[in-house]
Amino acid sequence: MPTPQLSMYFFLQAAVILFVCRMVGLLAKRIGQPQVVGEMIAGVTLGPSLFGLLLPGTQAALFPKQTLDTLYVLAQFGVGFYMFLVGTGFRGDHFRARYRSAMSVSVAGIAVPFVLAFALMPWLIHVQGLFSAKAKPFEASLFLGAAIAITAFPMLARIIHERGLTNSSLGTLALTAGAFDDAAAWCILAVVLASFGGSWTGAWLAIGGGVLFVLFMAFIGRRLLAGLSRHVSEDKPLGMGVVATVLVCFCLCAFAMDVIGIHAVFGGFILGACLPRGALTEKLRETMQPFVVVFLLPMFFTYSGLKTQLNVLLQPEILLAGVAILAASFLGKGVACWAAARATGENNRDAMAIGALMNARGLMELIIINIGLQAGVIEQGLFSILVLMAILSTLMATPVFNWVMRRGPRSRGENLQLFEQS
Repeated sequence: MPTPQLSMYFFLQAAVILFVCRMVGLLAKRIGQPQVVGEMIAGVTLGPSLFGLLLPGTQAALFPKQTLDTLYVLAQFGVGFYMFLVGTGFRGDHFRARYRSAMSVSVAGIAVPFVLAFALMPWLIHVQGLFSAKAKPFEASLFLGAAIAITAFPMLARIIHERGLTNSSLGTLALTAGAFDDAAAWCILAVVLASFGGSWTGAWLAIGGGVLFVLFMAFIGRRLLAGLSRHVSEDKPLGMGVVATVLVCFCLCAFAMDVIGIHAVFGGFILGACLPRGALTEKLRETMQPFVVVFLLPMFFTYSGLKTQLNVLLQPEILLAGVAILAASFLGKGVACWAAARATGENNRDAMAIGALMNARGLMELIIINIGLQAGVIEQGLFSILVLMAILSTLMATPVFNWVMRRGPRSRGENLQLFEQS
């Protein structure tokens, strides 16, 4: 397809994607769901599961295969930069505040899903359409465990912030546990990506390169980036030079992670976590988040939706595997986090709230399974199952959390916050 036609298709695709994602997102907000839930669903509806099923000719004409590479690049840039923005909100003080309790909740929320993944793998590895023929059982188990264990940390933080619980005991514990949980899941995913399809020599080089990159950013890059804050004023917009510098750094970090064999999103997150806090990170989010969330993320949701074929679930063997994976995802994660919170002294209401929040996967799940599909670890069947799991777990998070929070009396910290806000 000639380049002028590619650009023509892209502009039409972008208009349709933005309109559908916005409309479905607003509908989701009307029924009490975050807009991102609606946009995730919109991405699936634009794919073969609904649009392609009802109007296959129109869907194929709007999203011809030749144009998907352009959509893929935009989707990867968008999700990488979104992870950069998530990194700018990373707070070390949450770790220090509830370290021990959070470690217990996080370890339980990771260990149980991995135990279930390894227990299911002798069966799942032989189900056609789930894992690549090149995936070894150990790699497949690690990937499925990471996919089940991941938490929608940005969504968790948003719910806690909207409820005014950021500095409460419950909010601090949930944020700390979620951060630990996601960090461990991403590290395990990095190991899978580094080892997949090659020798462990290459894997150790990738893992070693990743560790060196993190150490460099933490101890040297952080100091070099600190100078950026001197060019930012709270009462003035961000200068173009600062924005350009940040974008160059983002592209280089994403490139470095791709080159060593992990993934660009890691580079974006690490850069965001190492930027100096204060006016710089606040203004970066204020300036760039609207464009990333409104324009780039819908491209990612749609690209994921175009790869999702829910009709594969009609195959009896894949349907049975899907039911088992969904059960392991919901019960393994939620119940484990609830039990660990209870064991560390939390009351039943707060423990249930933590289980509900930690059980949401959201955008984090879509990122991890897109990486797995791109790397050739998983196939279409498992991808579609995990997309469904991401949507269902995210749909459940807000109503379950709200229901749990209405069941019992507020804690002392919540009452104090509500008094201060009144």
